[in-house]
Amino acid sequence: GFHLESEESSSLLQTAVSVLQSAYLDSTSQDGFQYSQAILVENHVFLSELKAFAQAKEAAGYSQEELEETFAFLLFDNEEEAKEVCQTGLRVNSSSISILGDPAKGVYISKYADCLHPRPWYHGKSGYIVICKLIKGKVKVVSENYTTSYTCPSPGYDCHVAVSRSNIPSKASHCEAFEQSQYYVYEVSDGSTAERPRQICPYIVI
Repeated sequence: GFHLESEESSSLLQTAVSVLQSAYLDSTSQDGFQYSQAILVENHVFLSELKAFAQAKEAAGYSQEELEETFAFLLFDNEEEAKEVCQTGLRVNSSSISILGDPAKGVYISKYADCLHPRPWYHGKSGYIVICKLIKGKVKVVSENYTTSYTCPSPGYDCHVAVSRSNIPSKASHCEAFEQSQYYVYEVSDGSTAERPRQICPYIVI
C-alpha cells in the first residue's frame, strides 16, 4: 500500500500548492516558493464543528456566499507549533496583531499565502504553513485601529477585514500589507467569546 500513500500525498501536495498559489497577493511569488511535503489534518472534531457552524448560520438566514468555504493561512517556524494548532485549534490570545479587533476575543489568520508574516521571507528561510478552511460568515469592514482600546467583535458579524485599498502602493511596507490582509475571526454567543472559533478548521500542513 506504500505506492498508494505516496500517490495520495503527492496529490495532496498538488492540492495544497494550488490552494496556496491561487491565494498569492503578489504574482511574482509564483516562482519564489518551494513546497516539499503536505500532511492532511484529519481532525473530526473541528470538521464537525465547522459543519455545525455552517448549519447554525444557514438556519439564521445566511446566504450561500456567506457560508462558502474558503482558505486562509498561518505560518509557523517549526513543526511542533504547526502541529499544535492542528490539534488544539486556533485559539484567542494567539496573535500579536490588534488592529482589526481585540486579540483576546478573536483570532487572526492570513488571507494571502505569500503574506504570512510582518517581515518578508529571506532566501533559504523555511517554515510550516497551516492551510485552514474558513467560513467567513458576515464580514464587517473596519478601519484599522492602532490604539490600545481595541475594536471589539461586532454583534451580528463573524469576521472583520481591513478597509480594502484598491491600490496598495508598492512602497507600502510588507508589514502593512500583512496587517491589512488579515481576517479577524470570532464567535460570540450570549455575550461571551469562544476560545476557539468553530469557523476555522486546520486542513493541510505544508
